[in-house]
Parts: sequence; structure tokens; C-alpha cells
Amino acid sequence: MNLEYLGWNDFFASSFESLRQQELTVARVAIEHRNTYILHSEIGEVPGEVTGKFRHNAIQAQDFPAVGDWVVISLRESEKNAVIHSVLPRKSKFSRQSIGAITEEQIVAANVDTVFLVSGLDGDFNPRRIERYLILAWESGANPVILLNKADLCQNIEDCLNQVENIALGVPIITISAANSQGLEALQTYLQPGKTVALLGSSGVGKSTITNKLKGEAIQAVKAVRQGDDRGRHTTSHRELILLPNGSLIIDTPGMRELQIWASETSLSSTFEDIESLAQECRFRNCQHIKEPGCAVQQALQEGRLSNSRFFSYQKLQKELDYLSQKQDQKVYLDTKKRWKTITKSMRNHHKRY
Repeated sequence: MNLEYLGWNDFFASSFESLRQQELTVARVAIEHRNTYILHSEIGEVPGEVTGKFRHNAIQAQDFPAVGDWVVISLRESEKNAVIHSVLPRKSKFSRQSIGAITEEQIVAANVDTVFLVSGLDGDFNPRRIERYLILAWESGANPVILLNKADLCQNIEDCLNQVENIALGVPIITISAANSQGLEALQTYLQPGKTVALLGSSGVGKSTITNKLKGEAIQAVKAVRQGDDRGRHTTSHRELILLPNGSLIIDTPGMRELQIWASETSLSSTFEDIESLAQECRFRNCQHIKEPGCAVQQALQEGRLSNSRFFSYQKLQKELDYLSQKQDQKVYLDTKKRWKTITKSMRNHHKRY
């Protein structure tokens, strides 16, 4: 298989140059299981495992390969499997905070050119959720495109479109009905040979249906949403890099009920550019936009130029990012303390022996 059809380009080639050895080659991660991976390589699809050295040196979860990653491998052609030695630097990565008590980055998809943020135009339509996805999309380094799916089930498309336009400033918005193959031709602009697109969104928004339509066959299971609340059930059980007939690639992901933010203030500013611009007009530079005199944000709220729901969302997400930053700082401190404790213990044992 030609590596360029898998997304190989000069960025990855230059990173591999210093690692190049006769027995080493590269492959791209298609599926990530608990301890094994399915890889797309020059000889086709092969299973792969990381070396013991790789596992020993990995400090955090994000050090391990993720779907979309380019990995340096040695092939065992006789056994038709691969050994993974390292992960090449990522051009982009869509991450969220891992679920649970541990503050850790979970990479959802790597080396993505375009992120399709899929939202259903049914009873589960939620502009606030789109804002959360936008923050992570801007953080990823990939270009976001919003897909408003299930247009055939929506009675007020113009109203929904206006709501999204007001929160996704400058982001392309495409209205489709994947079930009816309506509007899918507009996606071809982004589905170019060697380019990678990731589908992200909640359960039941139609990601698997979109994947099946673009692939031209039913490769992903599809289930109907629940009656009464239009909430979906997980149909895609794992992330997967899929080759499309036209030479482009798509990463389908399981629906994310809990989307924990993993981003920076810069991504928040990009998502809420309208509020950030208003804040520049406030009389005081450290204005909290509550009761300060000369607050341009409060004035915009009073005049109806800024909705209360969008400002509340901005405040809520800002608090989340502040809390995440505190937890990250604490984790770095504890990890450093633990590492020095191990080094000190090792040095003491060494001196005891000699």
C-alpha cells in the first residue's frame, strides 16, 4: 500500500529520518485495543504490539499510540505482525480529559486534518455541547467543520442554523441528512486523497450512518435513538481509522456522553471570540464582567447583543479550565516529587553497594 494514501507526508518523513534503520519502517494505527493495535502498513493490515522498552519508558497514557498515529515498526513478515518501537511526533491531536479521578489526557484521534463536529437536528440539538466540542477542536490543531445531521427530522432548520452561526464564528457549517444521503456532496471538499477527517459527537447523532454512506457499505452498526428523548446508544464501540474509496481517511469514534475539557485559555478565546472582543472594551483590564462600572460585556447583555446562555456557558467553561489547570499543576508537582524519590532511593542503594 502506498503510504501517501495513508496520510504520509514531509512532516512525518522528516521526523522518521533520524530514526531510519534498515529493519525499521512505519505504519499508521487503525484500531487501538487494550494491549494490541491494528496497523495499516505497506504490506497491508497487520497486528502490532509495543516493545517492553517502549512500555517501560512510557510515563503517561498519551505516550502510547493512539488511532491516527504514525508509529515506527519492525515487521515480522513470516508471522505477519509488527513490533512498535516509537510514536512519531503528532501533527494534531484531539484530546479530552480522561474519565475518572485521575487528571490525564486521553487522545481521541491523532494527525487529523479536519474535525467533523456532528450534531443532530432532532430533539437532542444542543448549542452548548457544540461549544464544548469547538474548544477541543481548536486545541487539537485540526480545522473544525460543523455537520448538522438529521435535517429531515427538523421543523425549524433556519432557527437552529442561526443558533450555531452565532456561536461558531467563522467555522463552516454544513446541513445534511445522512440517512437520506442529502448534502453529503458538500463533504467532498474535505475528503481529499491522503487527508484525514475525524467524526466527533454524542451518541445517536449519526456518525456511523455518515461513515457507512461515505464508505459505500455498512461497515459500522447503526441503532435507532431512544424514543422520548432522542438520546442515542453507543453503536461504535472503538475508534477506527477507515480508508474511503476516494483515497481519503476517516476516523469514526464512539459517542461521548461525558466530554471533559482538555484545553487552554487560547482555545476558549477562539471559541468565544465575540465575548473576548467585548472584554477588550471594558474600562478595567481585570474586569470580571459582574458589577464593574464600564463593563462592555454587561452592557451587551443588557442590550441583547449577547445572550445570557452563551455568557453563562463562557463562565462555566472558564471555571472548568481554571480547575483543570490547578489539577495539572498539582499532578506535575506530585509526579516530580515521586520521580525524585525514586532517584534518591536508587542512589542510596547504589552507595550502599559500593
